[in-house]
Amino acid sequence: MRSRTIGSCSAALLTLALATPTLAAQTGTVETTPAPAPPAAPAVPPPPYSLPWQLRPAAVGNVLRLDTSIGFYKTPATAMAPAVTGGSTVASMLLATYKVTPTLAPILRLGVVQNDNPGPVMGSGAAFANPVVGLTGGWKLPAKLRLSAILAGTVPIGSGGTKTAAQNTGSAAIAKGAPVRSAMDNAMFAVNYLTVLGGADLAYVDGGFTAQVEVTMFQLWRVRNEICADGTSKCAAESTRTNATAGLHLGYFILPILSVGGEIRYQQWLKHAAMKSPARENVSFAVGPRFHFKMGPTTWLRPGISYATFIDQPLSKSRYSIVQVDVPFAF
Repeated sequence: MRSRTIGSCSAALLTLALATPTLAAQTGTVETTPAPAPPAAPAVPPPPYSLPWQLRPAAVGNVLRLDTSIGFYKTPATAMAPAVTGGSTVASMLLATYKVTPTLAPILRLGVVQNDNPGPVMGSGAAFANPVVGLTGGWKLPAKLRLSAILAGTVPIGSGGTKTAAQNTGSAAIAKGAPVRSAMDNAMFAVNYLTVLGGADLAYVDGGFTAQVEVTMFQLWRVRNEICADGTSKCAAESTRTNATAGLHLGYFILPILSVGGEIRYQQWLKHAAMKSPARENVSFAVGPRFHFKMGPTTWLRPGISYATFIDQPLSKSRYSIVQVDVPFAF
């Protein structure tokens, strides 16, 4: 009898529990499990940018860049000697930039040149080029455009600015340094002049393709060595000179780690009485591959090698063959 009573009570309690609404139902609220947050969208990397060979980058960054050009040439003097095939010049540039704001970075560039010419006119020797110090800026624009600009000057402390009757090796190296750099760095090799330069680059970057144009103006003022050390000739005959350079770079990424780039370069002396036409201007081109290795979250190594030569007189007569080995490290 007692067990029946207990069973009846248990059944009644179960029925009551099933019939009684929960507190959530009584208060009008619904118990739900919070939905997991959607995964964060992966960061979209910037479109790959083809770094030019001798034009300036259309951006600013923290960069160390070692850039060496090795040029082989022939001259009338060496052509007269059957056993001599020609000369060679090695010009190395070390560049450093560091961003002080997201769009501005000071720049320092150093250069050294070594010339080897067995001929009797241009002797062998080495010289330091004028350093370049200044400020660069870079901005991203609409329509997949990038703009960069530079305002800089040279420090006129380069060697090879004087000549003596017995020795002109430093001057020979400086004279050969300019063409092996496709005459795009004339300010660094005008060692007797203080130079102020300003220029801009505009690049279109999309889908692995880069098209970039550049224009730069150089104003030079003589600050030393008007008369050479031999006392009979003028090493820096003009008080002022004016120079201009321009270029077009086209590049494309074949693979994420491999791009190929080519460029056309133009240089003209707007004021240089000692230099006559057609030597006052020249056109050169360069082409080659570049590799892109990501070394860390924000560090890149972008080594490349290119071939360049002149396509107009008088430098085309010297049959310049220039190999540029470029190793930029961005961090």
